Amino acid sequence: MELDGKCYKLLGSTSKNQLHRGDQSLQHSDRMSVSRRCLCCVKYLMFVFNLIFWLGGCGLFGVGVWLSFTQSEFSSLPLSFPSLSAANLLLVAGGVTMITGFLGCLGALKEQRCLLMTFFVILLVLVITEVTLTLILHIFHKQLDTKAQNDLRDGMKDYESNEGLKKSWDSVQKMFKCCGVTNQTEWLVVRNHTNGLPPSCCSGEVDPCRNGWSEPCYEKAKQWLLDNITSVLIFGVCIGIVQIFALAFSLYMYCQILRAEKYLD
Repeated sequence: MELDGKCYKLLGSTSKNQLHRGDQSLQHSDRMSVSRRCLCCVKYLMFVFNLIFWLGGCGLFGVGVWLSFTQSEFSSLPLSFPSLSAANLLLVAGGVTMITGFLGCLGALKEQRCLLMTFFVILLVLVITEVTLTLILHIFHKQLDTKAQNDLRDGMKDYESNEGLKKSWDSVQKMFKCCGVTNQTEWLVVRNHTNGLPPSCCSGEVDPCRNGWSEPCYEKAKQWLLDNITSVLIFGVCIGIVQIFALAFSLYMYCQILRAEKYLD
């Protein structure tokens, strides 16, 4: 009888242990199921955000290409010329954004921690660079304007000897109906006061031109750029918001994959 009682107790204890293990297994399975669902949700959200990010990069690159072609006549001018600087900036920003967006889409679909962390680091560096450049442009815009104007004035000295530069300056002055970098008297210094202003400074392209357009080319080009860049800036802000969400989703997805791998171990 004592032996039978011990057997019953042993069987009861074994059953309780098995039930306890079963409960733990069910809880573990439930946690894994919830974690997997969260991971799947974040995965597709991140893919969508990165697809938007990639398309945004295509848009920026396209605007840069358009600006480069429309301003190709100014190609011999120094890169300090506002529209040329904007074109190059958009080309670089668009190219980097496209590559980063593609990497993010691939990392989300493959669920690879290495790709996700690479994407996160590149995107973080990109965001920091964008913020830094914005601050530099805002804080030092006067110094940058002065340097750009000085570069353009130095380029004016080769107007007579450099055919490509001459063509670019003539195209700028005819297009914007302007003369000189900041005023028309700059040409008189370059052309030794005797040759007058370049023919492109006058509406009829008379040679020599004595009384050309009074408006400066640098300010006219800068204003043209500001008038046409509003939509690009709005687009850039939207891309910035997408970048922040992409950073958050990639980091969260990385943590979820890491947690899932620990559960499997």
